[in-house]
Amino acid sequence: MSEPDGGPDRERETGPGHRDRPVGPDGSGGGRTPREWARWFLETDRGVVAYVREVLSSVLAVLLVGLILFGVSGLWPPMVAVESPSMNPHMKTGDLVFVMEEHRFPGGAAFDDTGVVTHRTGERTGYRKFGMGGDVIVYEPDGNNRSTPIIHRAMFYVNESENWYDKAVAVDPEAVGNAEDCTGLENCPAPHAGFITKGDNEQTNRRYDQVSGLSDPVKPAWVVGTAEFRIPWLGNIRLWASQTGPFTPGAMDAGVVTAASEPTSPGRPPNTGTPPDRAPHENASCAWA
Repeated sequence: MSEPDGGPDRERETGPGHRDRPVGPDGSGGGRTPREWARWFLETDRGVVAYVREVLSSVLAVLLVGLILFGVSGLWPPMVAVESPSMNPHMKTGDLVFVMEEHRFPGGAAFDDTGVVTHRTGERTGYRKFGMGGDVIVYEPDGNNRSTPIIHRAMFYVNESENWYDKAVAVDPEAVGNAEDCTGLENCPAPHAGFITKGDNEQTNRRYDQVSGLSDPVKPAWVVGTAEFRIPWLGNIRLWASQTGPFTPGAMDAGVVTAASEPTSPGRPPNTGTPPDRAPHENASCAWA
């Protein structure tokens, strides 16, 4: 015996065009259960509801991917979009780079308990990232979390009061400029222990960051994370969407990171020129995606 007109199968019988609301056993809109509401929401073709359902599905998918990336990375957001060339040719403008908390899965040759493998050690042990030995790190210059973070390679580590001139020359003799000994280098002897860093671009970043005055030796506490891999061009979407420009103090709250050149930290006077023995640096910034 068939069910009276207006039963729970009414919507199916009247076709998809009539699936505009859930119905109860008596054919009315009353007495509906949460399960019936959920089924109606998932199946109805009603325009507004279908649009909301698609938006929510997209948001949930993005959140799920974000949670997975956060679980692996330990950072939020875990991706940065490169917007300038100081890391060329190994990172290029428009690349999307995945960044991971440095202690998450450190290389076996990481220095002490920093979670970072330096270029000096990487070349010796065969540990390579982005075409060269050692890790590429994101760090806060001079430990200032209000200034633009930088993404450059960790070249080697120095101890407090260390004369690191000979070590610097052994790693890259061109990166000390015209200095002939420690007295000719900024930050030598080292004011404290930390990493000496440098951009990979030999045309725009020929000097160590600490020689250029970009930052003091990078303390482990100033390291935000290590770069793990890049997706070419995909970062352009983030850059075009945000129309990211030069960093301004406080922009870190909006997710801006730079991987760059001349000091822009609050409290550090801007450079008015480039000394003859110092190569110009190209601003290589990136935006958190």
